[in-house]
Parts: sequence; C-alpha cells; structure tokens
Amino acid sequence: MLTIRDIRKSLGGRVLFEGASMQVNYGERVALVGPNGAGKSTLFSFILRKDEPDAGTVERDAWTMVGYLPQEAESVGNETVLDIATGRAGDLAKLEEKLHALEKTGDVESPEYMEAHAKHEALSNPQVDAKAKRMLSGLGYREKDFSRPAKEMSGGWVMRAHLARLLVMEPDLLLLDEPTNHLDLLSLLWLQNYLKNYSGAVLLISHDRQFMDEIVERVYEINERKLVAYTGNYTAFLDQKDANYEQALAAYKNQQKEIASLQEFVDRFRSVTSKASQAMSKLKQIERMEKFEKPLPPKKPFRFQIPQPPRIGQRAVALEGIHQAYGDVKVYTGLDLTIERDERTVLVGPNGAGKSTLLKILGGVLDFQKGTRTPGLNAKIGYFSQHRSATLDPAKTVLQEVMESGKDLSENDARGILGSFLFRKDEIYKKTAILSGGEKTRLNLIKFLVDPPNLLLMDEPTTHLDIHTVESLILALENYQGTLVFISHDVHFIRKLATKVLHVNDGKVTGYPGGYDYFLEKTGALDDERAAITAG
Repeated sequence: MLTIRDIRKSLGGRVLFEGASMQVNYGERVALVGPNGAGKSTLFSFILRKDEPDAGTVERDAWTMVGYLPQEAESVGNETVLDIATGRAGDLAKLEEKLHALEKTGDVESPEYMEAHAKHEALSNPQVDAKAKRMLSGLGYREKDFSRPAKEMSGGWVMRAHLARLLVMEPDLLLLDEPTNHLDLLSLLWLQNYLKNYSGAVLLISHDRQFMDEIVERVYEINERKLVAYTGNYTAFLDQKDANYEQALAAYKNQQKEIASLQEFVDRFRSVTSKASQAMSKLKQIERMEKFEKPLPPKKPFRFQIPQPPRIGQRAVALEGIHQAYGDVKVYTGLDLTIERDERTVLVGPNGAGKSTLLKILGGVLDFQKGTRTPGLNAKIGYFSQHRSATLDPAKTVLQEVMESGKDLSENDARGILGSFLFRKDEIYKKTAILSGGEKTRLNLIKFLVDPPNLLLMDEPTTHLDIHTVESLILALENYQGTLVFISHDVHFIRKLATKVLHVNDGKVTGYPGGYDYFLEKTGALDDERAAITAG
C-alpha cells in the first residue's frame, strides 16, 4: 500500500532523513514515533504529496484512498457540524471541481483521479447522513448539536467533526496526527474501539501511550535520521529498544576490549624484531575492523524532586448543597462532595456532564448560584486549566518565570526541569508573550511543580506533552505529597495516578475508592455510556 525507500531530506540545513525506509501494508495499524522536530509531520507531507524528499521515493498504490487528520482544525464559516461530517461543507464541491479538471486533461487513469473519485463516491452515498450521525455520536456529539453552526463550537469540537468525515469516507490509509488531543475519555475509548476493527490501514502520530498500546501492531521510530521498525505495540517497542541498546552496548564494549588488547600487543612488540611482523598484522586487523559507534541510551523520563507543600486539613475542600446552572441547563442541584487529604481523584464521565465545571467550583474560580464551598485548614489551592496564559508576564522570559516561582530553585535545576518539558537551549530566553498555546501550557505546568499547592486541581494536564514529558510529569506527581483532583483522557496517566474515581453524570457524582481498573471492574457505567453514545 505504502512504500518509502531510501529517502533523504534536509530542512533548514538540518538532515531529517538519510536512507530512511518503511512500509505500511493493507489493514496494518502503525505508529510513527520520535522526539519533537524529528520529522514525523514532514513524513506525512511526503505521503500526502504536499512535499517531496530530496532523494528516494514515496510510493502509494494507485487505487489507495488516503485520509488525513491534522493537529489543528481548518477555519469554518456558516456550515453546520453535520455539513462538515458529510463533506457538504466544501469537500464535495472541491472534489467535483478536481474531477472535472482531470477529465478535461484526460487524466482519468491517474492515481489522483482515482482517489478523488473514491472520496466523492463515499461522500455521495445515500446513507452518508446516517453514517455521519453515528460517527458524530461516537465522538461525543449530541443529536441537537448536528445542526449547529460549527463556528459556535470550539476548535476541538470542529476537529471531531473533521474526524467524523474521515471515518465516513473510510480511507484505505488513515493518517492521524495526534487524534486524541481534542477528545474526552469516552470519545477516546469509542475511537480506540472503532480503530481496532477498522478495515483500512492506520498510520498515526500520538503522545498517548495507552491508545497506541491498544491499537498498533508495528512501530516505526525516527532515530538517527533512519526509520527503525519494531513489531508490536508501544510497550513492546520500548522493551525491544531497551534490549537492542543492551546488545549494541555489549557489542561495543567487547569490540573496544578486543581493540585495546590488539593495540597493547602492537605497542609492546612493534619494536621487537622477532614480533614486528605479528604486531603489524594486528595493527592492520584493527584498521580493517568495522568500528561500532557507542550507542546512545534510550531517552528516559526526567526525575526531579517536587518541593513538598504545607500539610492541609483532613478535609481538603468540601461542597454542600451546590446548585449550578447555565441558563436553563441545570448542571448540579444540591450537590454534596468532600475531597479528603492525600486523595488522588480522577473525574470521569460523558462530555458535557460537568467535570470541568466541578473542578472550577472546587478551585473557587467559578461562582455558583447556591450552596457553600469550604476550603480545608491551611488550604493552598492551585487550579491548572488548559488556558492559563493570563498568569504569565509577557515581559519575562521562560527562565525568569520558573526561577521566580521556585523559592530555592537553582538555575541549573530550573534548566533541567525546563529541558524535560521541551524548553531547550535558547528557548528558555524567549519572552512568554511569543510562546505558543502549548508552550504556555507547559510553562504553567512547570510553575505548579516548582511551587506546588497542597490541593492541586488539573484539567487535561497532558495535552501538548510528548510521551517522555508525560512520564516525567507522572514521576513528579507520584512523589507529590498533596491532594490531587484531575480530569484526563490519557488512560495510562489515569492508571498511574488515580487512587479514587468520581463518576460525573446527570448532575450526580458517585465515588469509587480504588484506581481506574477497580472502577471498570465494579461498574459497567463506562460501557453503558459508550453504548448510549454509539446508539446516538
């Protein structure tokens, strides 16, 4: 289906690929991994024929239909959510225009024509509306939202509509760039189960370890400008990578010992007449050797010690008789909830159930209509949302923000933490005013970690973080001796941290003591919700 042979690509004077090759077969589910800037998105641009390598070939079977989900949504006009999901928002018109243009030039046998024709046929199917509604429901949309103008929705919701359109078309090869970024837990689980049974091939870039573990059967890593293949899911890839490193290191050490032994003989006997020829023979043996390079160890999560916050009272925060509504929509009516000291609680439930609202009420950042909120004794509460750029001073650098947040933080420690969260070299001197949304999120996360509150409330903290950075965050929070309440769609993150689950649905909050797997074992709530969502 897709064959990439010996490609080379330089970008801005930097070589991204040199003699790199890979292959994706029909029906195969593959993950593409590598550090930020390694060339993952560049490789996608080759497959999509938006760019070309400097050398080598990228070959797609002529009849292969390719669908692509980028990280960010396109701008929208007055089209509805259903218009996007069915292709009526411009896709059909563009495809018709392309088909007519190719027919005029006589290129009706070209791969471009065949792909455009297949996409047009898929979106022209009489069942396209029903199919699109099923996909939208699975991705968390309510039926009443189908006819809403997309411009009223957030970028994340627009992305879901575009994803639904791709699933409606059922491409032979589905390219997904961070598909879980804009999904809540339930829609993520739905997509995960859908892709497990998807008939086409999937090539994805993702920072969600659990998602990849559940779906992929092969991993290609961009490493040293090559594409290195591993069989199995992401965890299997990590195990194989560690084993390969140990083997390569052992081979390197053994060769170095052999070279040292030969060199010692040469140095000792080259001046001895009776041994000189033998010494020269061993010197030539060293020269003929294909020298092994010392392998670089696999990248590991960064470990740093979080300063421990002051101890909070036994009740970290308590809510009593909370009423909260948005217009006529009642979210909570008479809600009572107590968060106890040292709990690590995850909020789960369908989209729109009120998880983020509850987190904001706990944090004291959202007013409610009725009831009382009582913070615990000595409570120092920190609320981490995905939109905290207002807390940054635009005149300060990244390094200054972190140094001023940590009371006894040395510059070397600050640099180490920043590096682990992808701020490297001169990036630490950038003014916060010019940071991207993702960079601002990461910087605020660091500020929390170097001066943590004793009640930490976090809404989707892993968004915009790569896998290694997520692991660094997990290690930091595992050592955190405060109380944690969070929302996340990253199942691996949840499993590592949560000791209690609060299930939020229909204005009710039900507690389950124990981790996420305990919750799944004790209740069929998530299965019921997934079934309800899929049914639309």
